[in-house]
Formats: sequence, structure tokens, C-alpha cells
Amino acid sequence: MDIADLPNFGPKSQQMLGQAGIHTLEQLRELGAVRTYVRVKHCGACSSLNLLWALEGALSGRHWREVAKQDRLRLLLELEDVEHECYRSGTVKY
Repeated sequence: MDIADLPNFGPKSQQMLGQAGIHTLEQLRELGAVRTYVRVKHCGACSSLNLLWALEGALSGRHWREVAKQDRLRLLLELEDVEHECYRSGTVKY
């Protein structure tokens, strides 16, 4: 399966992933939703949290709206941890 075949992703999301150097499903799985989102943001893409929900949904086989309702807090806390880690180290780790 290719990234283009994943649910929740339109052409704009695919373009943002490509700009962040994420071209394969294997790369996406290895990074996970949160680190992929951070990588996209640090590449200058203008993305909202909907991208994070879509990434998690694509990896877990769920619609992004379901993710937003059920996993919002967990993902936001994980995002905060990753961003603090990046800030403390002065780099983006992914």
C-alpha cells in the first residue's frame, strides 16, 4: 500500500508529507503520527491539527473525526512531549 492509498489523505496532505521527506508507508509507520506531524510542521507546512488526526487515523485504520474525538488528549500530550524534547535539544528529532 502506498501513502496515496491511505484513508484521510488528500493531495495537499500528501504534498506536505513529501516536502517533509516522507514518501513511503514504512517511513510513516516508523515515525508514527506525532513525529510525522512535528516533522511536517518544522518543514514550514501550514498544517492544522486535522493533519495529526488524519495521520493517526491512517495508521490505525480509522476516520480522522473518530481519532479527534477518541484520541485527542493522548495525541496532544504526546505532541507536547515531542515538542519539548525538540526545544530542549535544539533540534527536531524524528
